[in-house]
Amino acid sequence: MAHFRPLFKYIKNHDVLFSELALVRDGYAESLGLANYVYHKTPKFITEDGQRLTIEPERSIVVNHYQSLTGIKDILQQEISGFYIINNSDIGFRYPTAAIAGLDAPFIKRFRSEYFHEADESRNMCHPINLSYGIKSRGKADNRQEYEIWVPDEALEQDTSALFIEKYGEDLPEDVRNFATLPPVVHGWMGVKRAAFEALYINKKEMGDIAINLALSVDAYNIGANPDLSYSEQADSSIALHNAEFEWEVMGYYAPENSHMSHDQIWQSINLAIEAVSQPLNSIYHSKIIPSNESKTERILSTVKKLGVTDQHIHDVNLRPSEFLQTHSSTRSKAHDPSRQVNLLGRLNRLFYQEQHRLPSLAYMHDLIAQPSPKATRTKG
Repeated sequence: MAHFRPLFKYIKNHDVLFSELALVRDGYAESLGLANYVYHKTPKFITEDGQRLTIEPERSIVVNHYQSLTGIKDILQQEISGFYIINNSDIGFRYPTAAIAGLDAPFIKRFRSEYFHEADESRNMCHPINLSYGIKSRGKADNRQEYEIWVPDEALEQDTSALFIEKYGEDLPEDVRNFATLPPVVHGWMGVKRAAFEALYINKKEMGDIAINLALSVDAYNIGANPDLSYSEQADSSIALHNAEFEWEVMGYYAPENSHMSHDQIWQSINLAIEAVSQPLNSIYHSKIIPSNESKTERILSTVKKLGVTDQHIHDVNLRPSEFLQTHSSTRSKAHDPSRQVNLLGRLNRLFYQEQHRLPSLAYMHDLIAQPSPKATRTKG
């Protein structure tokens, strides 16, 4: 079933990949008759008191295993009128995520990287690059704030609040700005393999001339049992949890050239598109969905806490994200053999490739979600 996917490349250039995706998206939009339309990124959300917030319009469902999401592309196209998957928009990548603020923090703070392999590179290694810090409001409720900046490896030990201010300026709320200055102590890790694609949602009756651009993905993931990804007696492994998530997020919209859409009109369309995907998925997967109001980053925190890791232990270990970029630690040694240094990058790779909990290949995931949908799970709305 494998076929040529122009964007499913093994490269190490984040900007090039998403520039190519933009060209593919524009070409597909034109093929749907949106020839004189222009693309807009998701706008700031303006509150009643005039604040300009950076909002993440997304939803997700969590299931026990990625196999449950077989044929989900076909399901979406069958069930949602006006839903068009963008040809050759497939992207596959691995990314490790660290939760770097605890359950009691006012916001979620995470460190993440995206990694694209080169053509002849071993697929059994994930070396984090394209590093980002993100600050989000908690939970999975509507209108979650999201602030994210990309940082070079050498800047990870520095106060990154200046980068947030540079990117968001006056739109960075004071409480988020203050939170950005807190040190990034690692509370736990997740390893993710993602099969992603994009779609356009058109609904002339309710949205008029606005066409919403959605990014959708199937994430297979493992959560480490300890903050330093060491073996856990309680979990009988260094991995505590392995689930899968299907996520859909509004990235932007197309509108006719020189048109002027109001703030409320745009956000009404965004919410309609989010709900259009949500309804059939909740119906079809209702028996398989794991109820959760936690984001993936919060799932890291609650999983580690359930295994008895205390805030004091996390404070004492004092792990920094940059340590997981190194093949050996100059400051940490193995408990059973102090003469041997800890390879935290090696432990990070076990999140993806540990034999008992090995995540599927990216090519396999893309083929899985592109299969014809299982008749047993399909219902007509």
